[in-house]
Amino acid sequence: MNVSRRLVLKTIPLAALLGSLAACGASTSTTTLASSRALEPTDASLALDTAAWSYDSQGGVYYQMGLAYGSSIQDTAYETLSVFVPGAYVTAEDNGDGTYTLTPAEGSVGACTSANAPIVIPVNTPGYCAQSPLSEYSYSTVKAYMEAGLIYVVAGLRGKDSTSEDAAGNAPWGVTDLKAAVRYLRYNASRLPGDTEQVYVFGHSGGGAQSAVMGASGDSALYTPYLAAIGAATTDEDGSPLSDAVAGAMCWCPITSLNEANAAYEWNMGQFASSGTRATGTWTEACSKDLAAAYAQWVNSAGLTDADGNALTLERSREGVFLAGTYYEHLMGVIEGSLNGFLAVTSFPYTPSSTTMAGMELGGAPSGSAPSGGAPSKDVGALDGVDRGQTENTVLGVGSTTLHFSQVSRDVIAAGEASYASLSGWCDDYGSAGYDSDLAETDSLGTTVLTREQMYNPMYFLLAGSEGANSSTVAPSWRIRSGIGQGDTATTVEMNLALALESAGHEVDFATVWGQGHTMAELEGDAESNFISWVQQAAAR
Repeated sequence: MNVSRRLVLKTIPLAALLGSLAACGASTSTTTLASSRALEPTDASLALDTAAWSYDSQGGVYYQMGLAYGSSIQDTAYETLSVFVPGAYVTAEDNGDGTYTLTPAEGSVGACTSANAPIVIPVNTPGYCAQSPLSEYSYSTVKAYMEAGLIYVVAGLRGKDSTSEDAAGNAPWGVTDLKAAVRYLRYNASRLPGDTEQVYVFGHSGGGAQSAVMGASGDSALYTPYLAAIGAATTDEDGSPLSDAVAGAMCWCPITSLNEANAAYEWNMGQFASSGTRATGTWTEACSKDLAAAYAQWVNSAGLTDADGNALTLERSREGVFLAGTYYEHLMGVIEGSLNGFLAVTSFPYTPSSTTMAGMELGGAPSGSAPSGGAPSKDVGALDGVDRGQTENTVLGVGSTTLHFSQVSRDVIAAGEASYASLSGWCDDYGSAGYDSDLAETDSLGTTVLTREQMYNPMYFLLAGSEGANSSTVAPSWRIRSGIGQGDTATTVEMNLALALESAGHEVDFATVWGQGHTMAELEGDAESNFISWVQQAAAR
């Protein structure tokens, strides 16, 4: 059954429709890697001890845990990793004390071999929280990956909830830790089975966002001082520069592109609401409309194009805020494709369900749930809160101090604050002066909030007209999924990410799943099996 655009628009009110939207081998560019002459050799303490493996004889899995991936890590509670390898890929010598000495050897599991097996790294950081390293072995966590012939690596990562007096967890430390883990694996490539050039990261929500950042920011010089601060591996055993670029990123409902996120949220959902912070007569209602208009300005300057190279832009509309233009039509096409795909594979009646996988828990930003009837689930200032109270204000804060980070939001406030002052709920503390002071704040390495937001924004690296374009090694393979009913961030986030990647010539498997919210949305099958299948296909290209 195929549903026409006219039927979609006729059957589903426009406001409800748009509101419901809230719902192998990476090539390494030498231009993004630091010159080997400028690099200190990797600290030899990062060499993997090949005589310290443990063995699960029942599952046939060798593993090591608690491996520090930097020579001067700042938080020992988080900055270690675990490695799990199928027994078929190694020869093992029993040391007689419960440990084994391993040597990579010829072997295969299915289509994978000890030489070409991809490495997968979960990023389970909902709300940009920290990811604790594994403290005990569980075969159920690694079973599907071992049976598929993959190498499974879990890296502890700092996050917004791990900040202490000794070690910050704000951006960009989480992705810095992830990059250091990848560099550790490549430094130890001769000691490990598998292909360390075929590294794939995967995550949901905040983890999906950090996976997207990881995929877009490979070898970015912006991360160099942060990697140096934790003693990350810099050179391989031959003295050549190491790369932290990955081969692919799997992103479910990534809460990312934070600079423009408030504006996208109000254009996508907020402009159709009339209660709460969007009630008539409130300054936030006026700000909501202004943010929606600012999103059109952002879209029209982003240089997004469709598959045929046609420019995607927004135009003023008779009703609503900029609900016309080729960008709007493209979004409607994504909606129709989502519905048609759902109808093609669904038997009625059906029961909606969410999926998860071993070691990957569902979760989004604490403030926000799936919308009901097309209503937004967050207040105006959905990601960069007007009172600095959103999760992301902590992520891009300094230590425990929450900070504004959105230049787009700042500019809207600056343009409208004189008129907002006469409306209900306004407080001078919400003015642009607060944004200006926050955006100039620096972290322990002297980096401003604006720069740190760019480091955590994949679009900074992907958009052709961006300052960060061509400054990183972008992953060649991507899989992006969103639930059309999510309310945690605008559905346009995933669509824009896919558009920017496709325009840059990267392989993108993108879909918005009808009937799903902020979850590991899949049209068919389960998230874990679909991810593994995608990795195997991407690595074989």
